[in-house]
Amino acid sequence: MSAAFGSTLHTAPGHSESSGHQMLQRAAMVRQVAQGIFAYLPLGLRTLRKIEDILRTEMERIGGQEVRLPVVNPAELWKQSGRYSQIGPELARFADRRGRDLVLAMTHEEVITSLARSEVGSYRDLPRLAFQVQTKFRDDARPRAGLIRVREFTMKDAYSFDRDNDGLRAQYRAQYQAYFSIFARCGVPVRAVLADVGMMGGTLAHEFMYLTPIGEDTLLFCEACGFAANREVASFRKPEASNGPALPTEEVATPGASTIDALAAALGITAAETAKVVFLTSEDKFVVAVVRGDMEVSETRLANVVGAAELRPMTADEIRSIGAVPGYGSPIGITGATIVVDHLVFDSKNFVAGANREGFHLRNVNAWRDHPVDIIANITAARAGDPCVECGHELSTTRGVEMGNIFKLGTKYSAELGALYVDAGGERRPLIMGCYGIGVDRLLGCAAQEHHDDKGLRLPASIAPYHVHLTLLADVDSEAGRVAQRVYEQLWSYGVEVLFDDRAVRAGVKFADADVMGLPLRVTIGKRGTAEVRDRATGEATSVPFDDVVTEVRERIADMLAKLAEPVTVSLPREVR
Repeated sequence: MSAAFGSTLHTAPGHSESSGHQMLQRAAMVRQVAQGIFAYLPLGLRTLRKIEDILRTEMERIGGQEVRLPVVNPAELWKQSGRYSQIGPELARFADRRGRDLVLAMTHEEVITSLARSEVGSYRDLPRLAFQVQTKFRDDARPRAGLIRVREFTMKDAYSFDRDNDGLRAQYRAQYQAYFSIFARCGVPVRAVLADVGMMGGTLAHEFMYLTPIGEDTLLFCEACGFAANREVASFRKPEASNGPALPTEEVATPGASTIDALAAALGITAAETAKVVFLTSEDKFVVAVVRGDMEVSETRLANVVGAAELRPMTADEIRSIGAVPGYGSPIGITGATIVVDHLVFDSKNFVAGANREGFHLRNVNAWRDHPVDIIANITAARAGDPCVECGHELSTTRGVEMGNIFKLGTKYSAELGALYVDAGGERRPLIMGCYGIGVDRLLGCAAQEHHDDKGLRLPASIAPYHVHLTLLADVDSEAGRVAQRVYEQLWSYGVEVLFDDRAVRAGVKFADADVMGLPLRVTIGKRGTAEVRDRATGEATSVPFDDVVTEVRERIADMLAKLAEPVTVSLPREVR
């Protein structure tokens, strides 16, 4: 430690919602260079490399072959896939000195698919699984929580190529199981949930979530049957549609009733008897969404339905421009907008909806009769207390951080970029693809959030920068110093990684630094003839004769690593089997 590059801190610089990230800074593992951009000091880089080694081992275990793809991509590939125009400013675009358009890759589907065009020719070349651990850049508008949401990051991304959907199903299942092994070895508990395919496209996706209050994602779980989904895509069992004769519309005065709650109170009805109208817009279209008044619109579902990359609320002026009135709006009589109606509203009768007149609503509005409907779809968002779509049991919610994801891409990229293979009958067909990602930096951020206390980090032995913090409470030239040097060298010879605090500073400073760095074991050697071996996670301390220290420490570290490497039993959900 007398030669270490990087100093521990009494307090973390700046502010972060993640207490784990504050401890990473205090432990001299990371430093912020710019918003969402971090440098790794030697301790942090050692941990990052250990995480990467675990990723490589588990990917190779299921047949993956490592490649290295460029961070700078020709824009032409992204134009061929369509994502160059679909993705907003988070995709960094620039031109080289010759005026050729380039991008900084935020993911690598385009490049790996272009390589598959030349490297995979026949069904005999399939299946294949390639992976990399590579730097990426996403110009995120809202970096937050330290390493949890950054702009420059390291990712393990894997890509599978198959001849048919059965092959893709096997690859997807293998990745699903491997991910649980990866996170278990890193000491981070996760839950797998159904997810939106988003800009990646495809037919199925799962996210692997670390459950924490600092997470941005809302997750829904059914403890009865195991259903789990991100709220963006979570379905729930909706009530039966209201039936009966469709009554004629009737205008009713509702002064000041510009919200659903105020409207229901004014008319003495329930929110379920009203139609909630939400006005949104993308870059090229206005969207009017209609759901039952006691429910909420899922913007993710809605964006997927109308083919928009992103939606934002319309301004009051924009609402008026299509013929609606803010607070009293409905699709009746409006023009220039795509009208999307939820299934339940379309199938039900006689809602109260806005009259597009200040202070007035209409009774007995029926979507199929009283206004245009461009799209009928499930656009409602599930909430805590809603019945599970699978079994009807009440859903619960929690927050989480997405640490990894897997996607069934199908032929989305291979068809667009012409990555074809020749099947057994001589026909040329697009490759069937899947992609699978884990954010390395984010995994470290979540590990720090999971494993720390008020003194500092307590990272698991599998990813801690060193296994042992050797603390010498004497001069390095003393007898105790010679014992410490011998212990240091012997432990390294047995593969036990040791950080030796040989500094000429007070014992209190050494102990405080050992706590904030949080290596699994602290071995303290002084002048009394015995060493103290302290477990950082439990705080338990044991006095061990000098002659027995190496054996004691070797056995303890081996036991810690063995427990983290124990096989993980995974229960596969129906859609993965």
